[in-house]
Amino acid sequence: MRLAKFCLALALTLGIAPKTGPATANGTWRGVENIAGWEAVGRLTISGKTMCTGALVAPDLVLTAAHCLYNPMTGKKVRADRITFQAGLQNGKAKAERAVVSAAAHPQYRHRTQKGAAQVGHDLALLRLSSPIASDQVVPLAFEDRPEKGDILSVIAYTVGNRHDPQMAYPCQVVARKKATLVMNCEVDFGASGAPVFALQHGQRPYLVSVISAKAEMAGQDVSVGTSLDPSVLQLLVSNS
Repeated sequence: MRLAKFCLALALTLGIAPKTGPATANGTWRGVENIAGWEAVGRLTISGKTMCTGALVAPDLVLTAAHCLYNPMTGKKVRADRITFQAGLQNGKAKAERAVVSAAAHPQYRHRTQKGAAQVGHDLALLRLSSPIASDQVVPLAFEDRPEKGDILSVIAYTVGNRHDPQMAYPCQVVARKKATLVMNCEVDFGASGAPVFALQHGQRPYLVSVISAKAEMAGQDVSVGTSLDPSVLQLLVSNS
């Protein structure tokens, strides 16, 4: 699924312009084999046509971008049962695969279809799976505190160019922040909507700090935009699911 473009108000505040082509930014695309727990990242196939990336945050819950719940052409909401999550998909084979039975967007998210008007800052959704994924197959990811400007991050995503294998952009960092919205120089491409943004720490399991919402341009530099996370976000989404 194409990446959302974010609202004009944020663009004016941070000096960012929406961007429609593939982004090129700091960070080198590489494999994920040496990242502990990467299998919690998976591909979301939507109506058998479009795709996003998501991350398992509980045995039966997947976190992604809210705009992934909408048809990019019509703006209509997609039925939850038309979405499939493939955790740890690599070489075309998933560690676990589940259908989605319900989907809840952040209560403050409002989907807009006109050009340049999609919302960020609350572009989050939680998907409930048809059955839990056992921890001996995939271990859910944990949240941590919001990152600050200058923090080193990575992104793991499935894209239109790598539909069957995840790729990691690393290293990249936070270049600006406004409330819950992060601007990062992490490389993203179509299909990376909803991709988890990680903080890595000396070979330990990565923890989630953001979810990719959009790609853009700031001061002539390709950037990505995401919503920062903390445990209260998951609690809020669960209460509304």
